[in-house]
Amino acid sequence: MAENVFLNGKYCKSEEALVSIEDRGFIFGDGVYEVMRCYKGNLFEIEEHLLRLERSASRIALPLPYSGGEIGDICNNLVQKSKARDAILYLQVTRGIAPRVHHFPSSISPTVMMKVYEIDEKEVLERKNGVKAISLPDERWDNCDIKCINLLPNVLAKEKARSEGAYEAIFVGSEGVSECASSNVFCVSEGTVFTAPLGKKILAGISRGAVLKLAQEQGIEVELSYPSLALLQSAEEIFITNTVDEVTPVTDLDGKTVGKGKAGPVTLRLQESFREMVYDFLGAQKG
Repeated sequence: MAENVFLNGKYCKSEEALVSIEDRGFIFGDGVYEVMRCYKGNLFEIEEHLLRLERSASRIALPLPYSGGEIGDICNNLVQKSKARDAILYLQVTRGIAPRVHHFPSSISPTVMMKVYEIDEKEVLERKNGVKAISLPDERWDNCDIKCINLLPNVLAKEKARSEGAYEAIFVGSEGVSECASSNVFCVSEGTVFTAPLGKKILAGISRGAVLKLAQEQGIEVELSYPSLALLQSAEEIFITNTVDEVTPVTDLDGKTVGKGKAGPVTLRLQESFREMVYDFLGAQKG
């Protein structure tokens, strides 16, 4: 890959990108991020991602050094320079470089970093047939709607899932099932799709929003409430959504088969509808 990194105004290769050890992102995890999907060299739902970035930055009082339009231009320029086709773009903004103090330092400039990563499309396609998941207590903080770079609880959950031969960890809190370590989660019971409502307990996933819109267009009944773990365990279908995997069925939960052990009819309909949405997007880019 050619230049695949943008760092504070400069495009460069990964090995040329250096950040100070006093950056508050490194010291405190003081920053926010986004992950965007690139299909055939085109960034998908970029406007929605940038709006969410602005919301997250606002929630932690982090001033963005560029406007949304400027960030969008930089993202698109980086994709072109990287010569990426099917990839993800990781975008991170930290509060910047300053001596280590807990409060916000004055006269500090945010660090803006973006990197393009190629996707292993084969692995993504394999997951379309179904993945394993485990359930875990939700021990994260109470502001999960902020897409911040403090992800240690998510990292530990993902590692726990990996160690048990699973792909994803589903968080269960006092309200019920919220989301996964890196995905939003849905279950289907008697034809109704259940998923947690927006609020501080979940991230407003871009793919989540697209799937809810597709479900509405197709007349699929949706209930925005926290499913209980018992409902999840007895569900006919479970699926997760995220930027990389789109709509992915969960066919094994905590070592027990979900439904018939394969993608169910509702999941398949939404998978197909999502792909059609992507094809329409690519067609519009050509037009």
